[in-house]
Amino acid sequence: MDTAYFGIPIAIWFYIIAFVVIWILALLFKDRLKIDISGPLLMRKTTRMRDLIDSIAQKSPRFWKISMSIGIPVAVFFMVFMFVYLGYNLENTIAKMLESPTQVVQSGVAIALPGVHIPGSPIDVPLVAGIIGLVTVIVVHEFAHGILARSEGIKIKSIGVLLLAVLPGAFVEPDEEEVKKAGRLSKLRVYAAGSIFNIGLAAIAFLITFALLTYAVDPSFDSNGLKIMTVNPHTPADGVLKEGMIITNINGHDIKNRTDFTNLLNMTKPGDVLTIKTNEGTFKLKTTTNPNNSSAPFIGISTQENSVVKKDVVNKYGNTLPWVLYYLYTLFFWIFFLNFGIGTFNLLPLKPLDGGLILEELLNYRISEDTSRTITNTVSLISVALVAVTIGLSLIR
Repeated sequence: MDTAYFGIPIAIWFYIIAFVVIWILALLFKDRLKIDISGPLLMRKTTRMRDLIDSIAQKSPRFWKISMSIGIPVAVFFMVFMFVYLGYNLENTIAKMLESPTQVVQSGVAIALPGVHIPGSPIDVPLVAGIIGLVTVIVVHEFAHGILARSEGIKIKSIGVLLLAVLPGAFVEPDEEEVKKAGRLSKLRVYAAGSIFNIGLAAIAFLITFALLTYAVDPSFDSNGLKIMTVNPHTPADGVLKEGMIITNINGHDIKNRTDFTNLLNMTKPGDVLTIKTNEGTFKLKTTTNPNNSSAPFIGISTQENSVVKKDVVNKYGNTLPWVLYYLYTLFFWIFFLNFGIGTFNLLPLKPLDGGLILEELLNYRISEDTSRTITNTVSLISVALVAVTIGLSLIR
């Protein structure tokens, strides 16, 4: 199946079509649906779902308060950890670049858009599983803020959904005056709730992922080659290999998994000609120097193992059930990954993220509001700089 039309990946076409359709509908039914349009931002507020959030909160407000009292130190830990990690990661990235100016350095901070390969990013999020994962992040995060707000007796003015160009979002809007009047511990519980719920969901999804991998995926699947996921431009593979091809043999050596591929590359040096057998034919290309290691060869592709169901499993369970379990495994992995990654990133000491609000509220315990605001704003600027420079270096490299 083609992965691009007119040179544009299918995932990009998905976002383009979604953008056009959603914005046309928003403009046509703006008044009827009560949609607010502000530049590239669409927003729709509603009072629906408030009763659901209220009923969840009021069933056991004590439970939610105790849970978030435990969650506050967890949130503070990740707030400090993320700030220190960003600083260490940037220092490490710069050190590697200075050590080897031609080296391609992938940082530990990345921009991720489901279905789209972003240069410099070490991860590629699949389209469907990525979108579902992002929905769980948003819904769980905002509902958590709402549940804790109601548990603390803070009114919810509205609930809404928004769209920044094509990027979806949601929000729960508590009454700001009541938030200001709430005690500091109450505020901290509300601020911490979103990310703590994300981390909690990530833990549950991780356990499900581990169980599916251990008891369903590993026993049911073998690899029969490497599937090409991306072909980097201006590399030996560009114009020779294509995304979606399955590599089965190189220079007469069978390639069933990544280990076979790595072993083959270890026997190869820059400038060698490779004869690559795929499911779409046999191709030749000349390797070049690996930007990470001048003595190693470079092709210019990213791959993943092409999984097939074992024959004995097919005979016993058929072909459908193993693949259903495999896709569930993939889905729960990305629910885990995105909830943990975005949840902890949201705890950066950076206003208006929850971590910045938590930092400012903690500082208010000991120092004046003006001083705490100044410190928080300074730390926020440092956090923005760390993120921007790290991602910028990855994209430039």
